[in-house]
Amino acid sequence: MSNSRVEEIREYDMEKPNLTHVQSVGGMTISPELFEKLYLTPKTPTAGDFRKRFANPTPLGFVGFVITDATFAMILMGWGGANSLSGVAGMFFFTGPVLLLLSTIFEWVQGNFFPMMVCGIFAVFWLSFGVLQVPSWGLAAAYSATGNSAEGAASVGYNAAIALYLLAWGFALLTFFIFTLKTNAVFAMIFGFVTTASFILSAAYWRVAMADYVTAMALQKAGGACLFVVALFGWYITFVMMAAEMRLTTKLPVGDLSHFWPSTDVTLNEMEKNA
Repeated sequence: MSNSRVEEIREYDMEKPNLTHVQSVGGMTISPELFEKLYLTPKTPTAGDFRKRFANPTPLGFVGFVITDATFAMILMGWGGANSLSGVAGMFFFTGPVLLLLSTIFEWVQGNFFPMMVCGIFAVFWLSFGVLQVPSWGLAAAYSATGNSAEGAASVGYNAAIALYLLAWGFALLTFFIFTLKTNAVFAMIFGFVTTASFILSAAYWRVAMADYVTAMALQKAGGACLFVVALFGWYITFVMMAAEMRLTTKLPVGDLSHFWPSTDVTLNEMEKNA
């Protein structure tokens, strides 16, 4: 083998990513605890250097989620006399989903499984819920014999369908909540409250279907309150991630839970052997 070929192989070996260390954007090796704080996922080995080459996309998705969630929550609670989502329907198609979908794509590129899943499901949730806020699509009108949207929106079939949809989301979010227990307390609280909100809002739609509007309104406000708590925790975790990326010296606690679990900084083959 020629000397030039040997030198090429040596350079390639030196440049290959080490699967037991993850490098940040600045090329600095970071601990599993800091990695989990930045990416909201346990530190796992990945091939390639995408985390070094690309910026952390997680805060971007969270900004879109939190702005949409906070606005949604405040309107559900009727703050300032707000009683309709129609005026801000654009947030269900642009503010939330666009930033979340961009984040989903780059989380996938970087191999960050759990934040990719989180950003992806919330993107499609806001899109699907936004459809309900566009009267011109006539979804509610389809439930009325006369094609009246207001009549359809008060029908049993329409409200029962949305209640079942939110019920299904509640169980999906509950599944995600279980996995957040491997990350940190703040992230777990976000999913704990958003899961609760989904079940409460499902109950609100059931009460509308039964024409119990007083209870439905109380449940709507309770669901909005839960989502507002989600927004507060969301703003906090977003600030924590951005502060870490901007190298602020203040250490903000997130309640790290990863140390309660076995190390994830191993390959799947190693994990299977140790199981």
